[in-house]
Amino acid sequence: MMPLFDFPGGIHPPENKAQSSTTPIRQAPLPPQLHVALRQSMGNAARPCVAVGDRVAKGQQIASADGRLSAAVHAPTSGVVSAIAPQPFAHPSGLPELCITLDSDGEERWIERQPLHDWAQRSGAEIRDFLAQMGIVGLGGAVFPSHLKLGVSPLETLVINGAECEPYISCDDRLMRERADAICDGIAVTRHALQARQVLIGIEDNKPQAIAAMQAAAAVHGYRVVAVPTKYPSGGAKQLIHVLAGKAIPHGVRATEHGVQCFNVATVYAIGRAVLHGEPLISRIVTLTGAVDAAANVEALIGTPLASLLALAQPHRDSKEVVMGGPLMGFTLPDLAAGLTKAGNCLLVKSPALFPPRPPAQPCIRCGDCASACPVSLQPMDLFWFAKAKNFDKAQQWQLFDCIECGACSYVCPSQIPLVDYYRFAKSEIWAAERDKNAANLARQRHEFRQFRLQRDKTEKAQRLADKAAQAAARQAASHNAAANLAPAADPKQAAIAAAMARAAAQREAAPLPEQHSSGLNDAKQAAIAAAMARAAARKNAADEAKAASGQPPASPPQSSGLDDAKQAAIAAAMARAAARKAADDDAKAAGGQPPSPPPQSSGLDDAKQAAIAAAMARAAARKNAADEAKAANGQPPAPPPTSSGLDDAKQAAISAAMARAAARKAAADQAKANQRPDS
Repeated sequence: MMPLFDFPGGIHPPENKAQSSTTPIRQAPLPPQLHVALRQSMGNAARPCVAVGDRVAKGQQIASADGRLSAAVHAPTSGVVSAIAPQPFAHPSGLPELCITLDSDGEERWIERQPLHDWAQRSGAEIRDFLAQMGIVGLGGAVFPSHLKLGVSPLETLVINGAECEPYISCDDRLMRERADAICDGIAVTRHALQARQVLIGIEDNKPQAIAAMQAAAAVHGYRVVAVPTKYPSGGAKQLIHVLAGKAIPHGVRATEHGVQCFNVATVYAIGRAVLHGEPLISRIVTLTGAVDAAANVEALIGTPLASLLALAQPHRDSKEVVMGGPLMGFTLPDLAAGLTKAGNCLLVKSPALFPPRPPAQPCIRCGDCASACPVSLQPMDLFWFAKAKNFDKAQQWQLFDCIECGACSYVCPSQIPLVDYYRFAKSEIWAAERDKNAANLARQRHEFRQFRLQRDKTEKAQRLADKAAQAAARQAASHNAAANLAPAADPKQAAIAAAMARAAAQREAAPLPEQHSSGLNDAKQAAIAAAMARAAARKNAADEAKAASGQPPASPPQSSGLDDAKQAAIAAAMARAAARKAADDDAKAAGGQPPSPPPQSSGLDDAKQAAIAAAMARAAARKNAADEAKAANGQPPAPPPTSSGLDDAKQAAISAAMARAAARKAAADQAKANQRPDS
């Protein structure tokens, strides 16, 4: 005999299970139209993966999970998708939810089912991924995605919850009676995925037939079936773990941290059908009870309109409300046109005879009954005040989310305060605020990313433009280099010119020009000029001596002709060239036996004038030589020789004679003026 433990609090309400548990499970008829809600778990709604007008087969995925807590949705039957739009939804808020409306074709045509073969050799991760694709969620009412509960292994104990403690509900009782072997097959898969050392199956002792059936099936697998005392809410996961394993799971701690995990019997049955037969979760067993004539348990397809299900139980005419779930944890349905969800374990029809109207709520008298009944050891009266005052932060500090909403506090409250309704309100407000905060954070992140993306695009564009400019410059430089390298080969005339210039340069280097004087005249011309200047100087000296002998003053030096040195040098050069050509002609005539050319006619100038011209030319040559020597001492090149004025020798001689006559006239005038001075 296994020792059992007790959890704090709890109540013993009337069971009212016999109305529906005495008849076998029956199959609900196929409805002509199903409204399959996309929100089939406690997390995000699934995302449709079909479109209006698509024909689907039974078991085909029609919506994929959206996030960690979301669950995939599959077609409950074969047919055509006629709408994807908001429809009435089974929720206390009464707000519509996005649903896929499926018009059934009556053929019940399955997809090709693909079980997970060799599951015993598969890892826990492979089994988890497979169950996520099959849309398996907890069928005890929490609809938590089941594959997430398989994430920790190995475990010490796997607890299977068959307590089904809430009044009126008997779907798990009938399931254990009729399909115990299939439940044990699902337990085997779950145990393998978790690598659990032992399996404990807890069933309340008010279900003797279910206990017997499960003991017979579990014996083959070595599982232990334990009958637990009937006490509400022993079906809570933490409460059943405490009863069977003696482990109290504290606030904010998962059961897996204590080596324990808990699954509902209907959930492990669905796991077995998925892994062993390839069937996704498209149906569930629902208890139809309350103010009805034909209470029963039926297996109905997900999405079946609730009104058509209730019609099978034949509700009483005086029925007023329909509750989804039990009388303690359920909620009143706002619209019976909603489709059945995976959380819908019971439809309870209320009537004034079975459920008299609740008296008006009275002020809290602080009796403490609610605290005594709480199975989680909370302070329900304080949570009520915080929720009523919308002091949600304080409510969270007092462990609001540890409340399992079992309704035990409301059941025992003498003031008839609907405490659980306040707790649900506070939770929904906190969740809404959290969603708004997450949405704001997401919007902020998107805005920041947009700003980053714009700046990144701007930077990348500038970089691309810079790269293009650099590439264009590189291409232009390469084309210039190629043109420079290919130009000699491409133009043979240029090559010929370059070769000729090179040959000329080589010839100049091999045969240098005769040495030139600074004036640009050769030796013969320089000698002729020097002889002329010497004769002029001799004549001047003779004249000066004659005047001195006669008592006259010597002649004044000739005045400047008014020409600058460059012009004087050009004139001297022209005269020298003329004299050189005449000497060459005379030599040629003498060699040929001809008489030489007659001497040039006198220009009309006397010896003094000739001497003045020669002296001016000598001074110009001296100044030029001095300038050239100064430049040479400073490392500068000498001044270039004066270029020809473009006149021939005869014209140059005529110009020189004219200039000489002008200079002589000026000198004579100056002498006359000097003779007329008083002091002469």
